[in-house]
Amino acid sequence: MSAYILIVEDEPAIAMLIRFNLEAAGYRTATAENVAQAEDLLKNELPDLVLMDYMLPDISGIDYIRRLRAQSRTQNLPIIMLTARSEEDDKELGLNSGADDYITKPFSPRELLARINALLRRLAPQKSRQILEVCGIRLDSDNRKAVSSDGTELPLNPVEFKLLHFFMAHPGRLYSRSQLLDFVWGDHVFIEERTVDVHIRRLRKALETAGLAHLVQTVRGGGYRFGTE
Repeated sequence: MSAYILIVEDEPAIAMLIRFNLEAAGYRTATAENVAQAEDLLKNELPDLVLMDYMLPDISGIDYIRRLRAQSRTQNLPIIMLTARSEEDDKELGLNSGADDYITKPFSPRELLARINALLRRLAPQKSRQILEVCGIRLDSDNRKAVSSDGTELPLNPVEFKLLHFFMAHPGRLYSRSQLLDFVWGDHVFIEERTVDVHIRRLRKALETAGLAHLVQTVRGGGYRFGTE
C-alpha cells in the first residue's frame, strides 16, 4: 500500500498544489486547514508522514508539533514543517519543537518529493531484529525501544533512535557532522549540518532521563562520539 501523507495547510491553493503532486507521485493524501480538522483525521488513521504549516489559524504549527510529540500515539510521526520563514532561528525552533525536517516556501514540487522520499526512507522500520547493549543501554531495533540498565525507557523519536543505534554500533569512534549525515541520514543533499547539532541536543535530552547524557561527547573541531571515555 502506498504511503499516506497528511497535509496540514490553511492556504487552499498551496494545499491543492501539494496534494496534486503527491497523488501524481503515488501517495495517498488528506488535507486539513486547521488543527481541529487534523485531529479528526488522525483519529481515523495515522499517516506515514505529516506536512505541517508553520502558521495555522487556531494554533501555530510549532505548538501543534509539540502536542503531537507529547502523545504516545503520535510521538513518532515523521513531520516536515512548511514555512515562509527562512531565518536560522526559525529553522532551529521548528526542529527543536520536534519536526524531522524543514522546508522553506516557495519550494518546488521536486524538492518537496525528494524531502518526503528521503525522510520516509531513513525512518523506515528495521527489517531484521537487532539488540545492542552498550554503556548501560539496551537497544531493540525490532521494537524500536531503548532502555537503560535501571529500566528507564528513553523517549526517542525515530531520528534520535537511528542516531543512537548508529552510535551504539560504533562506540568510541569520532564522527564529523558530515559523516553522521552520510551514515545516519543516508542522503544529505537537502539536510544542513546544523540539523545534526539539533538532533544531538535532543538525543542528549532523552539520555538525561536516565542520567546518561554524558555518553554523547562533543569533540571540538572534530564532531561527536559515543562512549564513556
